[in-house]
Amino acid sequence: MLLGFKTELKLNNRQRTQLSKHCGVSRHAWNWGLTLTKQILDHNQANVTDKIKFPSAIDLHKWLVALVKPECPWYYECSKSAPQKALRSLRTAWDRCFKKASGVPNFKKKGPRDRFTLEGVIKVIGSKKIQLPKIGILKTYERLPQLNPKSVSISRQADRWFISFRFDVEQQEFTNTTADPLLGKIPRPDCLRIVGVDLGVKVLATLSTGEVFSGAKSYLMYEAKLSRMQWLHRHKVKGSTNWKKAQTEIARLHAKIANIRKDTLHKLTTLLAKNHGTVVIEDLKRERDDG
Repeated sequence: MLLGFKTELKLNNRQRTQLSKHCGVSRHAWNWGLTLTKQILDHNQANVTDKIKFPSAIDLHKWLVALVKPECPWYYECSKSAPQKALRSLRTAWDRCFKKASGVPNFKKKGPRDRFTLEGVIKVIGSKKIQLPKIGILKTYERLPQLNPKSVSISRQADRWFISFRFDVEQQEFTNTTADPLLGKIPRPDCLRIVGVDLGVKVLATLSTGEVFSGAKSYLMYEAKLSRMQWLHRHKVKGSTNWKKAQTEIARLHAKIANIRKDTLHKLTTLLAKNHGTVVIEDLKRERDDG
């Protein structure tokens, strides 16, 4: 069974610069690969008889090493797995597009939501340190699982950096019965309860038991503050130091609004999972298709 783990990194300025460079390399590889693959698709559409084979992730990386890296020496300042994983993700995105499971991949731009993935020799050192290829040892605020993951993803939210990875654990067998000395095994009361959840617009959810959960409404709470911050920073020169500081402040407030919303959802789902054995939710998409 795979479990996910995500925690915030405790970084200095040098480490922040290294992570930003890896984000830039990953973003550049993605955009280069997306441009190339779109050109190949346009060529194949215009020339029916002389088509070019659509490249795989391995082909894209070979062309990247031969064509891009000699002209961009800053690629060698970062781990080679960052552009590799970006091109692999790009190929997966195109596969989903061809199967009509998603739309055409979009170009990535520099911003507070940068992310990249690393793989290779990754070691957890102690309880709050992890060693990554090319970057070195990074500290975390929380205790890390005592195992060495095969790959990690590093993402940025406003001015905070997070590391996440998946690890495999043995699946435990959970039963819906409890042992009774007289009656033997009997079903647990919480596993017999069935609840229906109706997701709404004015309220977050309404249960079949009559309970109503109102949403966090975090955006309404901070809408005036967010509007004023954007109004105060409207005349700053784009790309200047003050503009970057203003963008960071606005991104922090957006992250706070999103975190309040996530906290409300996590509390609701935890409450439902702990107190009910079966949760029933209506499928609006199927109802629209049937209608």
